[in-house]
Order: sequence, then structure tokens, then C-alpha cells
Amino acid sequence: MSLAIVIVGRPNVGKSTFFNRLVGRRLALVDDRPGVTRDRREGEGRLGDIAFKVIDTAGLEEAAPESLSGRMRAQTETAIDQADVIFFMIDARAGPTPVDHAFADVARKSGKPIVLIANKSEGTAGESGRLEAYALGLGEPIPISAEHDEGMSDLYDALRALVPDDPAEEQVDTNDPAHAIRVAIVGRPNAGKSTLINRLVGEERLLTGPEAGITRDAIAVDHYWQRLKFRIYDTAGLRRRSRVAEKLEKLSVADALNAVRFAEVVVVLLDAENAFEEQDQRIADLVEQEGRAIVIAVNKWDLKEKAAGAIGKLREQAEEKLTQLRGVPLVAVSGLTGEGLDRLMQAIIDAYEVWNKRIPTSALNRWFEHAVSANPPPAVAGRSLRLNYITQPKSRPPSFVVFCTRADAVPAAYKRYLLNSMRETFELPGTPIRLALREKDNPYKGRAKRKH
Repeated sequence: MSLAIVIVGRPNVGKSTFFNRLVGRRLALVDDRPGVTRDRREGEGRLGDIAFKVIDTAGLEEAAPESLSGRMRAQTETAIDQADVIFFMIDARAGPTPVDHAFADVARKSGKPIVLIANKSEGTAGESGRLEAYALGLGEPIPISAEHDEGMSDLYDALRALVPDDPAEEQVDTNDPAHAIRVAIVGRPNAGKSTLINRLVGEERLLTGPEAGITRDAIAVDHYWQRLKFRIYDTAGLRRRSRVAEKLEKLSVADALNAVRFAEVVVVLLDAENAFEEQDQRIADLVEQEGRAIVIAVNKWDLKEKAAGAIGKLREQAEEKLTQLRGVPLVAVSGLTGEGLDRLMQAIIDAYEVWNKRIPTSALNRWFEHAVSANPPPAVAGRSLRLNYITQPKSRPPSFVVFCTRADAVPAAYKRYLLNSMRETFELPGTPIRLALREKDNPYKGRAKRKH
């Protein structure tokens, strides 16, 4: 295993929990008390298709070299020297501390590639601390929750960007998954996912049949279309949680959800005879929450009576039932006959490009100034709200931060107005969009008065 990754950070930010998550089992002792890990521990880790040696280390503390803490720090510095990549972890809920800043300098001086990880980012409690972590100068903070297994797909993308490609392989364009767009096909049982993939790849690669629930594992199949490579994941059908009883089916569902988290584009496959049932909407909500690019495919179109305007009515249903994904691409297909498959592949590419889109800061703020002046935010409790400027810290999905006063007082309806206007102006149909509000730091806050 050639790639070595070391996890570093101050005590009790969750390094050992994260280490256990990467190796897939409980190798490192975990406790709420700081300083549980003393020796560096190694394991074989994996993120998606990237395998590596991962090294858990003691929390970095400033201490005399001869002390226990000093010797633990020496162990950590040795691990940094031996690693190819550094995972630098902070506690997003606490935000970057002076100790984080001090050891960010240590990591930076190593000259190794660094991925900044903001752990404990579940919910909204860690958003402010994650944004403050930009001040560490280690690049974009990747929000994760090691305990709840959230954010691993974004971490995969950050690591994939650092993993060196083999130049010889690039010249011959081999089956390196690094060059494949990862697509997960999800839907209710018996929606026709395996049949659709078989038709795409042109062979009976996956077992199919009239019985629901044939597929159990998430199976990856490589496919080329217009000189682009795709890695397409077939998944088990997703039923309502209350109906998932058997242990094997629970494992199959977990595998399907994991495929969604590591996908870049997710195709939600509906049955043309009963499209947009409640479970279809729940699956689409799940994909949106995971921040994946999404395409709606209505399968078994060959069995549907082609009434005038049928596709238009489906699009109206999508707009009505998936309000958080306005403009989501919708394609009618038939896995049995192959109808609409070229349109589906093009929709996947288009969704992928929108999902990766970055908007120039100047254009973004011109739009923002116009949107706010055309429809100013309402006064709340008799006090006006000031929205100052907007920035896009990341894509995949497009994510934006508005700096303002009284962030918690901005009405949800006004945030929806900004999102909808942004979708229309910058052509971001259907993709999840993240919009966070952050208050500008007050330079006078907490400053003691000099005069009494």
C-alpha cells in the first residue's frame, strides 16, 4: 500500500473516532477525555476506491521534549515525516484555537499536502467554526462528522485531488477510477435499475427478474459514452424504513446509501406507472441532503400510454413535489427498449457540470447587490437587516456564504428568494445549493472601555 496518511490535531478533536471510521473497525480506543491516544497507531484505510495506510497520532500539545506530552509530540512529528498526506483535524464546534494555529504552522512547514478537516460538523453548530478555519491557511475546511459518518464523499474528493496519477496510465487512458464520473442509480424495489444498467452497457451484466429485491450489493459497472468514462453503481431498492426488517436487507440498504454518499451524480429512477410516490420523494430528499447532483429518470416509458403533454405533466409534478430542487432534469427512459438512454447520459453530464460550477466573485456580488436592492430584506422586530456581500467557498454542490447583520433573524422565505433568484440568474437548475448566513465580526466587541 504506497499512500500513507497521518491524522494530526490537538487532543479530543475526534482523531481516533475518524481513524476507526477509515479502517472500518474499532482499532483505536475512543473516550471523551483528551489524551487517550499516546502511541501512533497504523491501519489499512479506505475512502471509496482509494486505499492507504492511515496513522492515528497523539494530540499535539506544546510541552517540554522530556515530558510525556513532549515525547508524544515527537511520535506525531515522526509520523508526519513518514506520511505522504496530512489530515489536519479541528473541532468545528469549538473553532480554531491558538493551539490549532501553532500546529498548523508545524504541518505547513513539513511541506506535505494537507487536507483540513472540520470534525463534529453535524447540524449547524459547527458552521461558524468551519468558516473561521480558513484563517489557519491550510485551504478549504472539509466538514465531516466522524461519529455519524457524514461528509466522507467530500473528503474523498479532496483526497482524490491529491493522489498522484500515473503518467503512463494517463497516456493510455486506462480504467483508473480517478477518470470516471461516479453515478449511483437508486429507487424503490423493482423500478428497473439493473435492467436499465444492462441496457446501457449492452450486456446482461446484472441479474434481473420480476421479483423485487434481487440486487443486494451495490455493484459498480464501468461504461463509456462519448469518450467519457462513468462508473455506474447499481443499488438495492430503497423501501420505507418501517418495512425494512431483515438484517440482510438492512445491510443492502446501508450499502445503497453508502453508494449515494460516494456518488457525484445520483439518478433517482421512478416507475412510470406510479411516479412520485411518497418514497420517491423521500429518496430525492435524501440525495439533496447528501449534496449530490441529481437526475430524475422515469423508467418503463414503453409501457406508458403516450398522451399529449405527458412529459410536461411529469415535470410539473417534479416542480410541485421537489420544491428544493427546482429545475431538476427529468428524462423518460426504457431500460427494456433503450428509449431515452442517450438523453439520460447527457442529463447526467449536464447535472455534473452544474454541480461543479463556480461563479466569479464579481458576477456573484453584482447579482447580490441587484437582488437585495430589488427586494430588500424585511425589518425584524423593528430593526433593519443588512446583507453586505456574498462569496462561494466551494462547489460540489455550489455553496455560498452571505455576510450580514443578525444572521439568525433573516427569514427563511427571504433565503428561498435568494436561492431561487440565484438558480435562475446563474443557471443552476436542479442541483442542491447550500446557502449559509454569517455575521461579520465586530472589531469593537469585547474591547474594554478606556474611559469610565
